Amino acid sequence: MNVKDLFSLEGKTAIVTGGGRGLGEQMASGLAEAGSNIVVCSRKLERCEEIAHRIKSSGVKTLALRCDLARGEDINQVIKETIKEFGKIDILVNNSGRTWGDLVEEFNIEGWKKVIDVNVTGTFQMTQKAGREMIKQKSGKIINIASYAGLRGTDPDYLNAIAYNTSKGAVITFTKDLAVKWAKYGIRVNAIAPGWFTTEMTKWSMEHFREKMLDRILFKRFGGEDDLKGAVVFLASKASDFVTGHILCVDGGEMAW
Repeated sequence: MNVKDLFSLEGKTAIVTGGGRGLGEQMASGLAEAGSNIVVCSRKLERCEEIAHRIKSSGVKTLALRCDLARGEDINQVIKETIKEFGKIDILVNNSGRTWGDLVEEFNIEGWKKVIDVNVTGTFQMTQKAGREMIKQKSGKIINIASYAGLRGTDPDYLNAIAYNTSKGAVITFTKDLAVKWAKYGIRVNAIAPGWFTTEMTKWSMEHFREKMLDRILFKRFGGEDDLKGAVVFLASKASDFVTGHILCVDGGEMAW
């Protein structure tokens, strides 16, 4: 098969959670540029509608939906509307997430629950329900967005968020175990572990500890607006058909040492 065909997503349908901004927007755009129809969902419908409208310029069909991953009924609605509009789910990008920062010894249990409910439980529920459709199809690509913070401890000066780190570690183990469980259905399950990208969530840390953070990044810059596109298209396409249970670090080399 020609390499261009291996990476083509023509005729595919992808759901991108948290697709209304930041890394989700970047990945949704990349998938659309490769030819996939896109369902953009997050808590803020207006942002999803804006991104969906912009993505249409790639010549694909889009759908914008409201979805709070802490609400099972929202997840059910996303699956229902996607099947109604496109008839299938080929790709799921579990990108939605939240964080909560505080000293471990003072960490608010409600904050802990909010992070775990979205980053772990919400990811599980969306995967389970989209996966049921993929099992019927005997195919699918699931891409979980973890973090380098799920692979190591982090400097409390700029990432003092133990619930977030814990949740991303859980996503990594979830990815590996699900890859084993669902391989028999032809479903590939992988994760991307981004390093530091400029988003609303990271803005404060970058403003206050920029030089300290860059010191550990081999390329001495933060992730840019195109740095995740290739990774997500690879894991969503036939080019990665022999890859499952893998954690792809896109971190400028931070995990190299």
